[in-house]
Amino acid sequence: MARAKARRGEARAEGAEKTAEAVIELPERLEAAAGAPDELAIVPVRSMVLFPGVVLPLSVGRPRSLQAIEAALSAQQPIGLVLQKDESQDEPGPGDLHGIGTEAAILRFVSAEDGGHLAVCQGLQRFRVVELTATEPYLKARVERIAEPAEEDDEVRARFTSLKGQAREALSLMPGAPEEIGVVLENVKGASHLADLVSTFIDVPPREKQELLETLELKERLKAVAAKLDHILRVLELSRDIRRETKGSLDKAQREFYLRQQLRTIQKELGEDEEGSAELEELAGRIEEAGLGEEALREARRELARLQRMPQAAAEYSMIRTWLDTLVDLPWSRSTEDTLDLKEARRILDEDHHGLERVKRRILEFLAVKKLNPDGKSPILCLVGPPGVGKTSLGQSVARAMGRKFVRMSLGGVHDEAEIRGHRRTYIGAMPGMIVQGMRKAGSNNPVFMLDELDKLGSGFHGDPAAALLEVLDPEQNFAFRDNYLNVPFDLRRVMFIGTANVLEQIPRALRDRCEVLQLSGYVPEEKLAIARRYLIPRQLEANGLKDEQVTISDVALERILVDYTREAGVRNLERAIGSVLRHAAAQIAAGDAERIEIEPKDLREILGAPKHEAEVAMRTSVPGVATGLAWTPSGGEILFIEATRMAGRNNLVLTGQLGDVMRESAQAALSLLKNRASALGIAPETFQDTDVHIHLPAGAIPKDGPSAGVAIYMALVSLFTGRTVKSDVAMTGEISLRGLVLPVGGIREKVLAAISAGIKTVLLPDRNRFDLEEVPESARERVQVVWMETVEDAVAAALDGEQQAADKREARKRKQRAASGASAGAGGNPSGAAASGAVGVPAE
Repeated sequence: MARAKARRGEARAEGAEKTAEAVIELPERLEAAAGAPDELAIVPVRSMVLFPGVVLPLSVGRPRSLQAIEAALSAQQPIGLVLQKDESQDEPGPGDLHGIGTEAAILRFVSAEDGGHLAVCQGLQRFRVVELTATEPYLKARVERIAEPAEEDDEVRARFTSLKGQAREALSLMPGAPEEIGVVLENVKGASHLADLVSTFIDVPPREKQELLETLELKERLKAVAAKLDHILRVLELSRDIRRETKGSLDKAQREFYLRQQLRTIQKELGEDEEGSAELEELAGRIEEAGLGEEALREARRELARLQRMPQAAAEYSMIRTWLDTLVDLPWSRSTEDTLDLKEARRILDEDHHGLERVKRRILEFLAVKKLNPDGKSPILCLVGPPGVGKTSLGQSVARAMGRKFVRMSLGGVHDEAEIRGHRRTYIGAMPGMIVQGMRKAGSNNPVFMLDELDKLGSGFHGDPAAALLEVLDPEQNFAFRDNYLNVPFDLRRVMFIGTANVLEQIPRALRDRCEVLQLSGYVPEEKLAIARRYLIPRQLEANGLKDEQVTISDVALERILVDYTREAGVRNLERAIGSVLRHAAAQIAAGDAERIEIEPKDLREILGAPKHEAEVAMRTSVPGVATGLAWTPSGGEILFIEATRMAGRNNLVLTGQLGDVMRESAQAALSLLKNRASALGIAPETFQDTDVHIHLPAGAIPKDGPSAGVAIYMALVSLFTGRTVKSDVAMTGEISLRGLVLPVGGIREKVLAAISAGIKTVLLPDRNRFDLEEVPESARERVQVVWMETVEDAVAAALDGEQQAADKREARKRKQRAASGASAGAGGNPSGAAASGAVGVPAE
């Protein structure tokens, strides 16, 4: 490789040395080429124009060009060099070449070890391409040679003398110019040869050199070359002046600055200002038009001035430019006009969501206040409810109803304060926080900004992001929110923030205090059916490429999906189940097995499998010692079974089922209360002396805690020690005290809805929760009987079967055990073992 480069260098040096000889030998070579045929082998060239009388090296790499040169060497004929119009063309065709080229003699041909080739060529004369006669194996063309004009009048001689003087001056100003060029310049006698020689060595693009080659009239050619040389002379003179001004000892950094300053001065003098200056002018205009605040505008102008004085290669240039772009892209003064038509807003909210009347009413109240007081502060709403009830989509509907832009920011797992407030510009890769990024994305200063999953914020050694949100959500502070990256105040007063969470208690207290909390509970079955018909089924039909007339899901089948496959507070699993049913239908229709499909309950087992939920309340409460409680979870309400049994022991209490401390204390309080009231319940006090009590809550893999299971635990213990079963269609909730009072609990709406879904007919609730029942839809209240409890005696009276009912259940249980024992004995089994397993949780009789 090094040897090949050396050979190329030698060839170029040889070309420069032979230029002087070429001026003398040109007439002889022209005379020798006069007898050459009119058809020449054509070599397309790029980035190079060869003029008559000049010797230059030509690097050859394309196969067709190599074959053309080898053919010309074999025939001892000249070749034609023609500049191609598009340098990127590897195989130029007839339309890709200029019409005028240069006939050239090959003085020397060198092949390098790396596979490259170098041909030293001397230009003979211009020619015009008449037509291409061949394209394979190389280009051939019939040409018309163009003789040089023989004008030698006074104007030509004057221009000849002036051009030679310009060339001498340029050589004197050009540092490191080869001496051979000066020798060639002095030996040139003809004006045409001088113009071609100067055209070869001036630094202009190949396109402009081709224009000079095609300028056949000698006076015009001399004039054009002189103009371009005069342009270069001015550049060289400016360069000389700059060198004189900056003369001195320069280290590396000073040298870089000098070169950039030199380039800038040259471009300014020539009126060819660099693109960066135009971009900075555009940026300056954007800064003035962005409507920045006073402090932000002052800071932006200061940074822009620094940027204009700074070279683009400086490390800080891109950082300042990015900061300014971010600053001017923010919607400082851009806003959308609010739609304050309350009737239209109500129509949009009803169109997008079924139910949720309380939330819709609050949004319409906000719009009414906004209409009467446009300059009022925007509220900060926090929608709290189980997954799948429409919290996030409700924010989108609010934005649509108000005619505002919508931005969503997910806070789940965010544990770095800088994610909210941004990083300082001193850090590499710094960027603004999520609030500023969201505002930039919205493009307006009054969007609906949703802060999703507020209850899932984290914290660590990077700081507490919840603390950073305090300034964002405080109307008294967010008018001057200061992001660390921008470090200028930005007004957030016009933004409507809407937060979402599953568990209100997990939102930091200070953050919760800044929000107006709106609870979104689960849907009742009627609401779920309406949502499925109105939203879910049409959406899944479209997603699966189906039409309404192709698939029908009956009301009964939809109800079975609700009861047997999707017990939840929201409707996400319901939509997944509907999607599975419709995909099954789509497969049959696509295969041509059917044109129309009706989904009935009998089809669900084949599509969705066996039912995932069953009515097990009667089975669980068919023996003494089992009670049905009601629990609240982040996903909605659930029924909770409490099982109690006793065995010989030393008055110990065993608790299992992964219970929390509060629930353990409730169980201890329930047992103490039972012992205190044993006589009133017909239980001998000495029964507890030699008895251990075991209380278990199934689904032991799920943690459970809270005081609201106190009544249910007490009723399970009463049932266990009295032998009276708890009614199978009764569920209860409430905290108990050692005085026997039933205290209020939370989540009444979710618990009642869960009881209805499980087939419960009677719900026992604390008397002090009467007002909370108003949150339960009227249709749901009609499906369940509510019994209010002030003391545990109210629970005993309402929940326990009577003596005769308990006796009947014991007798029925014994008959089942005897039947099971007989069947087991007939099959060779162990009847005693079967009876023992069937008596789990049953008190000794």
